[in-house]
Formats: sequence, C-alpha cells, structure tokens
Amino acid sequence: MKSSLKEFQPKKILVRSTNWIGDAIMTTPAVRTIRQNFPEAEISLLAQPWMADVFAASPHVDKIIFYEKKGEHRGVPGMLRLSRLLKTMHFDMAILLQNAFEAALLAKLAGIPVRAGYQRDARSLLLTHGVPIRPEIRRKHQVYYYQALMEDLGLTCGGNELFLQLADQDVEFAEKFRKGVGAGPVIGINPGAAFGPAKCWPAERYGQLAANLHRESGAKFMVFGTAADRETIDVITSYGEGFIHGLAGKTSLGQAMALISICDAFVTNDSGLMHVGAAVKTPLVAIFGSTDAVATGPFSDRAVVVQKDLDCRPCLKKNCKSDFRCMLDISVAEVTGAVRGLLET
Repeated sequence: MKSSLKEFQPKKILVRSTNWIGDAIMTTPAVRTIRQNFPEAEISLLAQPWMADVFAASPHVDKIIFYEKKGEHRGVPGMLRLSRLLKTMHFDMAILLQNAFEAALLAKLAGIPVRAGYQRDARSLLLTHGVPIRPEIRRKHQVYYYQALMEDLGLTCGGNELFLQLADQDVEFAEKFRKGVGAGPVIGINPGAAFGPAKCWPAERYGQLAANLHRESGAKFMVFGTAADRETIDVITSYGEGFIHGLAGKTSLGQAMALISICDAFVTNDSGLMHVGAAVKTPLVAIFGSTDAVATGPFSDRAVVVQKDLDCRPCLKKNCKSDFRCMLDISVAEVTGAVRGLLET
C-alpha cells in the first residue's frame, strides 16, 4: 500500500458518506476515527440530504455538503457542477466511505490531491490511496468493514462503538411527545425497510404484537415510517385505537431518532432505524428474513435478533421468490416473548 494518511497534515478533509441511514450509522466509528487522527482539520461530509440528521449534531463533522442527486446535481451535468463547487473549497484529502465509482470520479474531478478508499467498482486508478478488501472483513459486521479501511490507511482506530449525537430541539420534541403518550412502557415499532418487502414481517403480526403487549403491561406504541409506509402503519394502528400512535410522515429523521431514544423497547425489521436504535442504546428486537444479521445486524449488546435457520437464507433478495418462510415462520408469540424479556431486564 502507498504511504499512510497520517504522513499528511490536511487542513480540509472531504468525507464521502454512504447513501443509506443504516450504512451511515455503521460508519460513525470510522468518522470518529478520522476526527481523532486529524483533530485540527476541517472535516466536511458530502451526503445526500436525507442523511443530514445523522451527522448534523456530530462533533466529528464541521460541515455537511448536500449532494442533490435528484435536484441540481442530477446526472452528468449536475455531477460536474458539484465537482466545480468542491474544487473551489480546496480540499487536501478525500476519504471515500461510499464504495461507488462515482465517488472516486467526483473527488478526482474536484482536484483533491489525496483520494483514499476501497479498491472496488473499477475505481483503483482514480485513488491515490486504494485499499484492497481483506477477505476476513467480508465475514464480519459492516462496522469493522469501515474501521478496517481506516486501519489500512494507516490511521489509529479507537473504539468501535456506534456514535449518534441528537440535536437539542429533537430531544425536546421527543420528551414532549413522550409526556403526551401517558403512563406505561413505550415501545417503538418500525415495520418498513427501504431495501424491499423481503425484509418485512407482516403488518398484521406487528398489530397483534402491540395488542398482546398492551393487554399484558399497558404498553403504548409509536409506529415509525415515511409517508410511503402509511398503508402498513394504518393496518397496525387498527389493532389499538388510543394506544398505538402512527407516525407515518409526521416526523423528521432527527425527531424519529430522538423518539426511538426514549422508547423502553424497539421492535424493527432490518432497516436504517434499527441501526439508530442500536446507536442510541435502546433495547431492541430485530426481525431478520432475507438479510444477514452477521454483517448488518444491530451492533448492540442490548439487542435480540429473531430469525429462522433456513437453507434459503440469507438470500439477500428484495422480494421472496418462494414461500416467504423466513418471515412467516416467525410467530407473534416468539416476538412477544423477546420484547417481554427486554422489558423485564
């Protein structure tokens, strides 16, 4: 490998963020590593707008630059426009957490002299400090994937603990909302997943879960999701008028993260909000179907993963082409028991 990044003394570093909330949460130890190794540098994060709340209050990032891929930075003309903007900012170094060819090309077009990242997606010639992926890293959690990049770039890594700093106004919003919910345990439910339906436990079962736990303990529920999840959330809220609160499209990401942080337990599919729950240390039950809990499970010692040992999983597919047993074989009683166990500890 070429020289260590620690041999440089960059004044301005551009970090290219990943594009998904869960991936961004899993990069937070690596972003902290960058800050610890370059404490005097100005660190800017290039990210798509919906990612901003993950890092908006982070002490490890000084600025966030929006990559408006659906707006002014759409297509090749938009990428060229962004590269010209970045060029005027005179970055000394770019560290690419995103794996795409486009990330390396953008850094090259922006004239950033030191460009570091994994050698993948045919981008090796665009990187000044390219790192091959260690075979053993592919068998570990994604947190280690990003931290291994930092190590192989010559940086000193601290702990691997996830880091998520919540904005004060979002914390205040969550505390006010919690007071309005009333007495009893508050449990969050996240029935969606951006990857696809193969990740999703049936909405009716989430509704039955909520009804069971309310009957047992008087628990109240917050059901998270975007406006696109409204139909699913309506199914769940139909199981308990008054104690199941649907939040489809009613919160920002920052507000949702703060609400998850004040839950007594959180039940979720493999999703971005699952990683938020892990980062804010909320006890959680993660329901896994088509995806791999070893690589992308909740990075937390306060989490229980519910999954079935089937020959067909993890298939990593967005849609099940078979009988969807990986999810349908997970019973309401099984998940109820897992949540009950968390509430009792």
